[in-house]
Amino acid sequence: MSQDLPTILVTGGAGYIGSHTVLALKRAGYEIVILDNLVYGHRDLVEEVLKVELVVGDTSDRELLDKLFQTRQFAAVMHFSAFAYVGESVTDPAKYYRNNVVGTLVLLEAMLAASVKNFVFSSTCATYGVPSVVPIPEDHPQNPINPYGASKLMVERILEDFSAAYDLKSVRFRYFNAAGADPSGVLGEDHNPETHLIPLVLQTALGQRDSISVFGTDYPTPDGTCVRDYIHVNDLADAHVLGLEYLLKGGDSAVFNLGNGSGFSVKEVIETAKQVTGREIPIKECERRAGDPPSLIGSGEKARSILGWNPQYFEIKDIITHAWKWHQVRHRD
Repeated sequence: MSQDLPTILVTGGAGYIGSHTVLALKRAGYEIVILDNLVYGHRDLVEEVLKVELVVGDTSDRELLDKLFQTRQFAAVMHFSAFAYVGESVTDPAKYYRNNVVGTLVLLEAMLAASVKNFVFSSTCATYGVPSVVPIPEDHPQNPINPYGASKLMVERILEDFSAAYDLKSVRFRYFNAAGADPSGVLGEDHNPETHLIPLVLQTALGQRDSISVFGTDYPTPDGTCVRDYIHVNDLADAHVLGLEYLLKGGDSAVFNLGNGSGFSVKEVIETAKQVTGREIPIKECERRAGDPPSLIGSGEKARSILGWNPQYFEIKDIITHAWKWHQVRHRD
């Protein structure tokens, strides 16, 4: 690669969405340095698949950040380092505010000290809470119902203030249900613990779980189960590259929802997974979980019109097919 191309710092680049974005950045020709504390990230994927520089450390370590910014010239920072378990955020909010808010604030101050003024932020539709309008537009009121969503909203407000006061430009992406895997099969979703529906369904298909729990079958949806907007992780990664390029060309701070504008129910996901895997997937019907909205669907029109974002994978079958390819490789005996 040419040394003239910008270098990007990607925090959390060893995690699910971060690693796919690093791959997209590599394919676009960027130089990349990953900063990851490896609490949830995967060193093997960075070293064997991504093959970019990995700095093991935390965004709250100001001394480490200052050294990093002194020894490298970064055009921008992409920030994926966050704890993202909604249930855990309720039982241990201090952990979430310390990492997601304080850690980000330390990172932003280190950026300002080094005159790095472009920031791409991984936010979430959890900042909206229970929606009053579907598909959800960017100007929908933000009323998070858990500390995870609240921590992301706090960072969004910090970024608004930093943009006005310090000219630190940011793109904030609020995305819906990230899903799938790189079609090549070299990267995919591997959380521990796993809480996302599609990998849980596929783990059940692999025989690693006895059944998949369906929380609530009496929602006001076509089949009674929750409907979610699933976004292929490669489409998310492409949006981040476009958001970066928007900032590097002088774009002003902006927020974008990343959604397909349509959703699939829990039962639809399970039925599609049965077709893709050719396996039985036992289900266990359970009571509703507190705080689960019946339907979460996002409008991606603003990202399409301003960034030129053009998602490639709308069909749930494609998303599950790519995820299945990855899971068979990652979890084979």
